[in-house]
Amino acid sequence: MKVLLVDDHPLILSALQSVIRGLGDDVEVVGAASAREARAALRASNDFDLVLLDLQLGDANGFEVLVELRAGYPGLPVVIVSASDRTSDVIRAIDLGAMGFVPKRASNETLFEALNLVMQGGIYVPPMTLGSERPGPKPEGDTVPSYLAIVREQAESGEPQAQPSLATIGLTPRQTDVLGLLLQGKPNKLIARELGLSVETVKDHVAAVLRALNVTSRTQAVLAVSQMTQEQGGAPAWRPSTLR
Repeated sequence: MKVLLVDDHPLILSALQSVIRGLGDDVEVVGAASAREARAALRASNDFDLVLLDLQLGDANGFEVLVELRAGYPGLPVVIVSASDRTSDVIRAIDLGAMGFVPKRASNETLFEALNLVMQGGIYVPPMTLGSERPGPKPEGDTVPSYLAIVREQAESGEPQAQPSLATIGLTPRQTDVLGLLLQGKPNKLIARELGLSVETVKDHVAAVLRALNVTSRTQAVLAVSQMTQEQGGAPAWRPSTLR
């Protein structure tokens, strides 16, 4: 596996390189201290399997670099590794196409778990960000998807509750296919093309999926499904190769 690590802090860059190499003997890590160096590395080699991207770069805004990477290299998964763990940052990153978000304060084991999940086709987000917010006023945009709020309320009640899962929320096989492609960030037109459906039919399936998850947007769906899969063993609940 070949990983591009983009971080402008020399000590963090060096430390993360050492940690990621611990994933296995076959892991190659290429460090880039700026967005410019990252672009040059990607132009020089087309065999990267994963990008780890910091949001705070000296020469560019990390979110803008994320958009650039998703547009230029749509098949290359990007995981955000950031000092921030704000819900608004997590939601924005996933909304822009990141396949994971790992706070820098996370343990090495959490980073390994996140990268393994992403390489299997899943999406990783930090559970603590999704499960609760600190008391007090929240910045605009820091919201918790309704499914996750329900799960938190059940946990706080102290009563045993059956937690929702992808197997129990009542999706049809076709809706499951649509969800899998939706979680890859694909628009309705592309989903329709891949599944041989009309765009209107895809819209109906997407609406049904959002209702089943009790959320109102694609980003909330991604976060809800990620939380489900983490709570139920950490394995991704879909695999892109099975959807074609």
